[in-house]
Amino acid sequence: MIAIDLGSNTIRFLQVDCKTKEVLYEYQKIVRTAEKLVHTGTVCDEAKIRIIDAINEAKKDIDFSSDKVKAVTTQAMRVATNAKEILDEIEIKTGVIFEIIDGDIEAELTIDAVVNRLNILNIKPKNGFAMIDIGGASTEIAFVNGSEITAQSFPIGIVTLAEEFSTLEFLQSNILSRLADIQDFVAKTNKNMDILVATAGTPTTIAAMKIGLDYESYDTKLINGVSLNQLEIQNELENLLNMSEEKRFRSVGVGRSDLIATGIILFGEIIKILGFSECIVVDDGLREGVAIAGCTKFSHTHR
Repeated sequence: MIAIDLGSNTIRFLQVDCKTKEVLYEYQKIVRTAEKLVHTGTVCDEAKIRIIDAINEAKKDIDFSSDKVKAVTTQAMRVATNAKEILDEIEIKTGVIFEIIDGDIEAELTIDAVVNRLNILNIKPKNGFAMIDIGGASTEIAFVNGSEITAQSFPIGIVTLAEEFSTLEFLQSNILSRLADIQDFVAKTNKNMDILVATAGTPTTIAAMKIGLDYESYDTKLINGVSLNQLEIQNELENLLNMSEEKRFRSVGVGRSDLIATGIILFGEIIKILGFSECIVVDDGLREGVAIAGCTKFSHTHR
């Protein structure tokens, strides 16, 4: 089973053996699908080329024709007026057919992956958990207690925020006004969960920085289960901003520092809204959820 998650910032590939649950291959690359989207309403040609190149790079290491492929894409393609045109060309150039999934399905699949990882980590919150998934163009908030799930997707992400606000200072001054819908959702839902779980690139990058990993030495196995408190999150933002450009590239990857800094500001504010002082970081997300569902004959209506 090959699962592909084309997000608004990153494309992620995962191949698993459905019988043994063994991970056979994993790869990810920054493609910034949502670049310029906030200003143009379209996915730009540069992003399209990066996506096609990333898929073809992955195909050098894995035979897509020998396994079932399930490819999904999210917020950037949901709102882009040229999404069909872009996805049709990607299919022609790579052979991969993407399904645009809505925010509810995205949250559902991500929750499945997070629950699976928490079980592996033997973390079993008695009264359930809250989850935050910060993407490039959307953020999902969920409250999970067994089969009782309340979740919502919000059209705010690190790529779109970084392009909307010219400086981090401007973002910090105005971020709360952009989070009003999240505040309303949390206030109305009013769930008293035991723990907060954070997934996606921002929290995993902060966790990596905390334990001394950089972009090249990043290790999923070491990230899963790392705890972060609000002070550590703010300290890592200061550390990132005070690094030389060369060290910043080594730490978070080329072309990611502005996004990670934006993500940290967004992440910190949402944690406050949720009423938690710390969280547990999980690397598993939509990609893993697609793989889990695919291994159980997952099927949704094709785009």
